[in-house]
Amino acid sequence: MCSLASASDPSPLQDFCVAVNDSQASVFVNGKICKNPNQVTADDFYFSGLNKPGNTANPVGSRVTPVNVNQIPGLNTLGISLVRVDYAPYGLNPPHTHPRGTEILVVVKGTLYVGFVTSNPAVLHASHHFLVVLYYVFYKIKIKINCLCSIL
Repeated sequence: MCSLASASDPSPLQDFCVAVNDSQASVFVNGKICKNPNQVTADDFYFSGLNKPGNTANPVGSRVTPVNVNQIPGLNTLGISLVRVDYAPYGLNPPHTHPRGTEILVVVKGTLYVGFVTSNPAVLHASHHFLVVLYYVFYKIKIKINCLCSIL
């Protein structure tokens, strides 16, 4: 006897669905109402804020600045988001997982200790990349001063 199971998010029904808070709009996708495509502008796909460092004065010593559909309405249904993570010296991004998406971490400045709970960690420096696979529990710890990390 053999059994096969597969699951994934469905492909978008249209090229884009810019999220809008408009009760008059008629298309509802991914928990958001879609803006009329004739009213979509380049500003619906724009965000400027990742150049500002986050406040790391908290118990874990890190701050995540998200960029998702709430900041860029054009990201709705596209299956991608972006975050900036700032770390205080020895700051931590606690162990966690991403059950719906793979993560690519890019160290922009400083040094970061990154690893999966099940393997040997890596020490990343500026311009190094690290791939985090679906469902793997992983962590990030800043081990030197002044680290800015952008995670795609």
